[in-house]
Amino acid sequence: MRLAPKDTAPAFTLLDADEKPHSLKDFKGRNVVIYFYPAALTPGCTKQACDFRDNLSLLDDADYDVVGISPDQPAKLAKFRETHSLTFQLLSDPDKKVLEAYGAWGEKTMYGKKVTGVIRSTFVVDPKGKIAVAQYNVKATGHVAKLLKDLALAG
Repeated sequence: MRLAPKDTAPAFTLLDADEKPHSLKDFKGRNVVIYFYPAALTPGCTKQACDFRDNLSLLDDADYDVVGISPDQPAKLAKFRETHSLTFQLLSDPDKKVLEAYGAWGEKTMYGKKVTGVIRSTFVVDPKGKIAVAQYNVKATGHVAKLLKDLALAG
């Protein structure tokens, strides 16, 4: 199932890199960019995370928080955060329940083969908990620039 604008964002509580729980409701009253990525410390995911990091002040100034979610364990997320100086929340979804709820887990084509895995996806949840933007099969490179343009935060 895929989400679309105006849908209610599925609630979640997941552990961060320090094994502290964070919930979607923690962001109530703010816009939040939630992006799902396959694996910490891989080239594409690193590029995407660093693009978010490098644009965080622009997003923050416009009242957007950023949260990255992957199936990685908290310890791997901690290493990812420290290696690349990531200052936004990275959350762990090892049982893939949140990935599935957002339609970010399923069949995809990788190197010409059908595989089951994380579908790189980004969502913007508005202050009332509704999906404002739902983007599936996004590219790791250039995605943040496109998102900023879509949100009218960049020219």
